[in-house]
Amino acid sequence: MSILILVLSILLLLILITFGKLNAFLSLIFSAILVGIAKQMPLADILASIQKGIGSTLGSLILILGLGVMLGSLLSESGAAQRISQVLIQYFGAKRVKLAVLLTGFVVGIAMFYNAGFVILMPMVFSVALNTGQPMIYVGIAMASALSVTHGFLPPHPGPTTIAVLFKADIGKTLIYGLMVAVPTLIMAGLVFPEFIKNISSNPPKGLFETKQFKEEEMPSFGLSILTALIPVVLMGMATASELSMDTNSALHHYLKFLGDPSISMLIAVTFALIFLGVRRGKTMEYLMEKTGGAISSASMIIMIIAAGGAFKQVLTDSGIGTDIATAFQDSTLSPLVLGWLIATIIRIALGSATIAGLTAAGIIQPLMATTQVSPELMVLSIGAGSLMCSHVNDTGFWMFKEYFGLSIKDTFKTWSVMETIVGIMGLIGVLVLNSFVV
Repeated sequence: MSILILVLSILLLLILITFGKLNAFLSLIFSAILVGIAKQMPLADILASIQKGIGSTLGSLILILGLGVMLGSLLSESGAAQRISQVLIQYFGAKRVKLAVLLTGFVVGIAMFYNAGFVILMPMVFSVALNTGQPMIYVGIAMASALSVTHGFLPPHPGPTTIAVLFKADIGKTLIYGLMVAVPTLIMAGLVFPEFIKNISSNPPKGLFETKQFKEEEMPSFGLSILTALIPVVLMGMATASELSMDTNSALHHYLKFLGDPSISMLIAVTFALIFLGVRRGKTMEYLMEKTGGAISSASMIIMIIAAGGAFKQVLTDSGIGTDIATAFQDSTLSPLVLGWLIATIIRIALGSATIAGLTAAGIIQPLMATTQVSPELMVLSIGAGSLMCSHVNDTGFWMFKEYFGLSIKDTFKTWSVMETIVGIMGLIGVLVLNSFVV
């Protein structure tokens, strides 16, 4: 029954948006309410679940999204994004621009959460596409695939790190194995796959990115431009390093952890950009606030849709659909590596959240770890790969990608959803190959 309700809710959502031409925000809210009713949740609980989903989603994202849009606007309006893209193009060449963006996304993604990395890198993606004449989605998929792989496979990201602790896996080995699996995965998802979607056009919200082409003397130096963009990455990286190497009770660790919080690091980067890309380059604070305010206004609907996606996901979780599906697989005789991947995949499809899918699958698989010789590090990666599979309308990442690139539902499935599925399948293949060599 739970699977039927899940399928029908997704079909309803697609019908409301595609054929009913209803706004995605309203469609998600309506679908969430109907799922709760179908699962016989008390009406008060449905409302509470929707509010919880919106609150928990925006509570962790609103500062990152808001400050990220402001930083992106400053990087774009000052010419810093154009300078970064110009240097990347000069170094890698226009024909290898995908590789340049993919490597940038991978480096940024190791230390930065997916959402923060996405909003930071979008101005660069826009500028690179504009300056090379390449389709924006062609460049954007390379960036998104790198961020997705680091989010699902590599510590210190919350999903793989928490699962590694649960399985008592070695964090260092998990990272090394994760890097080995990441390379072929990124080749397929970030370099090969974009060649098949070049004809898909994107239409980002007006005002979100600056389209002006700057003269050489109008742009800041590459050093200042890249420093501004990477401030959050550096601060988050330092916080992660302190977590792994310092006494957690030390004052320095607490300071670094505070500065490396995604919201605080973004706030520091925005402040730095206002001063060094704005005021010190002759811009008034009034002008800068006008520009960043306009960018935030353009992103307001994106934020609302992401919030509604969080509400839909929360109702699916609170209604018990995820638990019902997970329970059905507890007595399976499949290999733990394949079973963990499959359970994570199904919960990901059901609930949308990669982190919840990974942690739920880990809880189901954990009892099997005592009776099998499978590597706990590979088990972390297998579940991480499954947790990225088949992203669709109940995933806030789906809506973020759709709205930032200005895609239709159909084209988001053809780009974002297929890319995530490639990452998940290649991840499992990589894990099974490594399992042949790891004792």
